[in-house]
Amino acid sequence: MQLRMTNQREMILQELKKSKDHLTADELYERVKKKMPRISLATVYRNLEILSEAGMIGKLEVSGRQKRFDWDTGEHDHIHCIQCHRVDNLNLNRKELGLLSSETIKGYRISGYRLEFSGVCSQCLKKNRK
Repeated sequence: MQLRMTNQREMILQELKKSKDHLTADELYERVKKKMPRISLATVYRNLEILSEAGMIGKLEVSGRQKRFDWDTGEHDHIHCIQCHRVDNLNLNRKELGLLSSETIKGYRISGYRLEFSGVCSQCLKKNRK
């Protein structure tokens, strides 16, 4: 099934890619609304889910917080700040980590995995020192 690329989806993708961040639907809505004033928050949410299901963007559900969306669908992991909730990419050498030594674990055939790290970002560390 071919996904029809509407003007709204195109704008959402453009803004997400332009930001290079892992935005929430609310953050993305605020950016898209500046260029498409009549767009609704529900439309942004719905289109983010559609784009995610189509594999055009990534969806991050970091430790029970609001979902964030990632323009980079390549294999990578993430780290998030436990204070400001910022999310950054981590490019780890997965082969060197050797976490998966066999093709199956507990009867599952592994198709992929992601690691999630948490900590305090450099900006929050600076604020904490003051």
